Amino acid sequence: MSQPSPSTRHAQLVREIQAHDYRYYVLDDPIIGDREYDALYAELVALESAHPELGTITSPTRRVGGGPRADLKTVSHVVPMMSLDNTYSEDDLSEFVRRVRDGLPGSAQVRFCVEPKLDGASVEILYRDGVLAGGSTRGDGLSGEDILENLRTVRTLPTRIEYGGPLTLRAEVVIYRRDLDTINREREDEGEAPFANPRNAAAGSLRMLDPRVVAKRRLRALIWQVVEGPALGSGHAAALEWLEAHHLPTHRLHAVADDLAGVRDAIARIEGARAEFPFEIDGAVIKVDDFAQQGILGATAKFPRWAIAYKFSAERAQTRLLDVVVQVGRTGALTPVAQLEPTPLAGTVVSRASLHNADVIASLDARIGDRVWIEKAGEIIPQVVSVDVAARSGSERPFVMPEQCPVCQTPVVRREGEVAQRCPNVRCPAQVKGAIVHYSRRFAMDIDGLGEALVEQLVDSKLVGDVADLYDLDAARVASLERMGKKSAENLIAAVAGSKERPLSRLLTGLGIEHVGQVAAKQLAHAVGDLATLLGYDEARAREHIDAISGFGPKMVESVCAFLFDPTSRALLEKLAAHGVSRPEPRAAVAAGGPLSGQSVCVTGVLTRKREDVHAMIRAAGGEVHDKVKKGTTYLVAGEKVGKSKLDSAKKHGTEVLSEAELMSRLGQS
Repeated sequence: MSQPSPSTRHAQLVREIQAHDYRYYVLDDPIIGDREYDALYAELVALESAHPELGTITSPTRRVGGGPRADLKTVSHVVPMMSLDNTYSEDDLSEFVRRVRDGLPGSAQVRFCVEPKLDGASVEILYRDGVLAGGSTRGDGLSGEDILENLRTVRTLPTRIEYGGPLTLRAEVVIYRRDLDTINREREDEGEAPFANPRNAAAGSLRMLDPRVVAKRRLRALIWQVVEGPALGSGHAAALEWLEAHHLPTHRLHAVADDLAGVRDAIARIEGARAEFPFEIDGAVIKVDDFAQQGILGATAKFPRWAIAYKFSAERAQTRLLDVVVQVGRTGALTPVAQLEPTPLAGTVVSRASLHNADVIASLDARIGDRVWIEKAGEIIPQVVSVDVAARSGSERPFVMPEQCPVCQTPVVRREGEVAQRCPNVRCPAQVKGAIVHYSRRFAMDIDGLGEALVEQLVDSKLVGDVADLYDLDAARVASLERMGKKSAENLIAAVAGSKERPLSRLLTGLGIEHVGQVAAKQLAHAVGDLATLLGYDEARAREHIDAISGFGPKMVESVCAFLFDPTSRALLEKLAAHGVSRPEPRAAVAAGGPLSGQSVCVTGVLTRKREDVHAMIRAAGGEVHDKVKKGTTYLVAGEKVGKSKLDSAKKHGTEVLSEAELMSRLGQS
């Protein structure tokens, strides 16, 4: 029998090695030993050495990673990577199911898919023409860091698949507990600190600049969502099964349920088997299974309405309360922080925990010297939850909140109806520092290199007194600060200058207006357009315009107006405008002509189409979309289950009410 050609043998070896990788890393069911596998791999290496043209990017030999990179560039996600709304409550779970049913037309049957909530690092993965072609971290949800070279080292991910169309996936990169134990033993042998938990180890590894090091970290990817791909039957469960059939790694632990009782049973099974899983989980994810129903339910600006995460009870630990220190935040709120005897908790060593405010301390009757129970709220933030009163010796000391700000010595105040005590001095250095750090965060103005330590120096040295002063900094003065060289200073000045290009919504987020988060900031920016328009309002016009924004209640309207017309904050806005900070908020394009030209439409209720698709059709027909019925709104399109308030507003403003079918008829759609 003749020997196969080098290219034929190469293809055979690649297929065989990939099949063994799948059985070992995904199925945990190898059918050959390490020696046999190593022999196949060595043959492949030798073949590619003799015939370099065969060593393509999809070869298993490329999984060891290329050379180190200078940095990680940012790439946009195909669609935004949204967070999930969380709950620990059975009542909230029941409410979620009710909202889903109310959000769908008629009495539609709803099936849910329940799966483990993987505790790792979320990533986006792209296959193009059957080849692993892209990968990025979650980042800010709109864009993330390009980690393709690092993902190539993840052996659970095939570099080539039997599907040639565009395929965009969401996955969790995890490290198995047993692998973390091995990694930590190796690190300790080399004199390095062990990793605290699998999640931190996975997330840190993904962002490393040297893929050769990442290749040693035993990372695994488990796919939990198909974002873009082939027709996958009726929904999410079918998509997961399609992935498994194409040898793409999933957790293989999902279950479907037709009602709330079935959802609860599936959650209980996952929680009961939690300790048996080789990877960490911190809850269960419940999704509406049908893709069409997901589209109808849509999303808020932050969460999909068709999914929720049910978090399991947090792990607790007991330790000693050594002291309480008071921190002052960017809003002036005084927060007591427990100083604890260091103790392991949920994968990290905890030495500090929040006590929230004076009322919480009083309700706990927490005293310095007490034995206390701590847990991580949301598996992240440590907090004191109870006191072991029986363990008291009599030497414990009560803690009393200060009457003056511990930073600037201004007498503290307590607003009516609030439990927090505040420093009213807006020039308090702690508030200024907090405001600048918040302003520079990635979700706000995204000023790279402006960390807490540097902000401390800038404020303490009087170089910066508010966020607008950042735009007056020069490289020479920054370079004179401790641990700052010429290059670092130049990079900071460039990052500050680059932040001028952020849209108005990011500026409003960065300013930290009370009651105005990222979602509300984007809504406000869309309604206003640009900073000059916002500054041009008188108070009556501002109230009228802001009150018309959907979801803006009286407190939010009052808060925005109070900020806008407060002399100090208005002077800050004018300084920012003088520096040319922020660009107009991008708005969805409206066609120049069409059947709705010159008209405006508000859409409400449950529709048979995605709300975003209906809005796009209105704009394509020349119409403007209003998110709330207001003076000048031409039509209110009312789907099923419309609230009385929207219909009353339409009557008040003389707005004509249309059904979804009537709107489609005007648009020439069936």
